[in-house]
Amino acid sequence: MTAMADDVLYELTDVRRSFRRGPAEVRAVDGIDLVIRAGEFVAIEGPSGSGKTTLLQLLGGLERPTSGRLSFAGSELSALGDKELTKFRARDVGFVFQHFNLIPTLTAQENVLAALETGGLSRADRVARAEELLRRVGLGDRMDHLPTNLSGGEQQRVAIARALANAPRAILADEPTGNLDSTTSTEIIDLLAELAAGGVAVVVVTHADTVAQRAGRRVRMRDGRVAA
Repeated sequence: MTAMADDVLYELTDVRRSFRRGPAEVRAVDGIDLVIRAGEFVAIEGPSGSGKTTLLQLLGGLERPTSGRLSFAGSELSALGDKELTKFRARDVGFVFQHFNLIPTLTAQENVLAALETGGLSRADRVARAEELLRRVGLGDRMDHLPTNLSGGEQQRVAIARALANAPRAILADEPTGNLDSTTSTEIIDLLAELAAGGVAVVVVTHADTVAQRAGRRVRMRDGRVAA
């Protein structure tokens, strides 16, 4: 079911993330105000060094803001301890990367099963869940294949199935089509758009205009700030 207009998932108020590089202070994210709702498909665009990836890491709880307020479903992420943030990353968000980050010695099914280890399900339920997700992304007949025996598009589908393992409320994707041809890229973006239509917030960092055009909203960054 598509989210209601007031179904706010992320809310950022004057969020900043800076760090030292030698004697200089780098303001990777410099005062961002942003709201992302459940079911939105948002593209984060901008040149290299604009702060896109840092913003995605903040949304995923991989980085903490230097200052400002960052909340997820009304919970202040910067106030959570390390254990709570680990639970947040395992339960509420799924990550998809440009280089797939699959475990090369595990089959497609085993890669998804690995993400289900901490969910408290029985072995039989984990297997059923992994099979369900792989069928959902169109890999029902490729479950027992190692990553080296899958195409780039198939590996990214496994990565998406893995990201969905614990039914997250948000999918955060960093250049998910960067290593794919145009036809396969379209298929992956179609899949992410379907997830957004089903109520999952999808945030994609991309340099590709063809990818950003598919998003319901485009957020352009420059020098750590939202430009438009």
